[in-house]
Amino acid sequence: MAAPALQLVGVGCTFAARDDPGRRYTAVAEVSLTVGEGEFVSVVGPTGCGKSTLLNVGAGLLAPSAGRVQAFGAPLAGVNRRAGYMFQNESLMPWRTALGNVMAGLEFRGVPAAEARGRAEDWLRRVGLAAFGDRYPHQMSGGMRKRASLAQVLVLDPDIILMDEPFSALDIQTRQLMENEVLALWQARRRAVLFITHDLDEAIALSDRVVVMSAGPASRPIGEFAIDLARPRDVAEVRGDARFVELHGAIWAVLRDEVLRGYRQQLQAPAAA
Repeated sequence: MAAPALQLVGVGCTFAARDDPGRRYTAVAEVSLTVGEGEFVSVVGPTGCGKSTLLNVGAGLLAPSAGRVQAFGAPLAGVNRRAGYMFQNESLMPWRTALGNVMAGLEFRGVPAAEARGRAEDWLRRVGLAAFGDRYPHQMSGGMRKRASLAQVLVLDPDIILMDEPFSALDIQTRQLMENEVLALWQARRRAVLFITHDLDEAIALSDRVVVMSAGPASRPIGEFAIDLARPRDVAEVRGDARFVELHGAIWAVLRDEVLRGYRQQLQAPAAA
């Protein structure tokens, strides 16, 4: 069998506490997680459970305190060159046009200007921004900026796509349009995707598997669910499927207590400080 695109084995991440550098804080502990080639995996969990920490580990931006990370069977040391990262916050450079932003990664890799421009224009067309390449970020809507950010990642043709709540700031209609666009692009290219979200509906609608994390500190996976809904999917229509409702109930039964526990911890944090 082919090696997984991304594999975390027994991963733990411990940091110095902000208010007391002498005190240590364990964000995640004993996390084992696998994303196969061409597989779409979502991670859900309460706020502060270390979901983004795991994404940073997979990107090679953060070295784990314990455990090991592999990309396509090889130990990951430093930045994961086979991964593209779509951040929750916008990563567009305000002084560059949409075209210039999409070209940037190719330019940094030394791709000749003409080739970089052609590839960037192709991806702007694929995400529906062919007529907006000369727009600066402040001249684009939130949905358009997200499309440009998506093109910025996909133009590099990564083997692994890491996405950290990329659509959380969008209105529901734009969000569903973007989710369907991501599914269509993923269906065409079948890259491995590790997707972080707070939205359980979104996770089920997009994914092949959903992994549930416990509340922090020392968060860990406490449930894993195969999403056996037929593809291709429309993220709005699939929510009415009886199997979708069944899966939602099963996952929420595991997630609910952790969300409540995480919420109580947040309420207590100011008093503890």
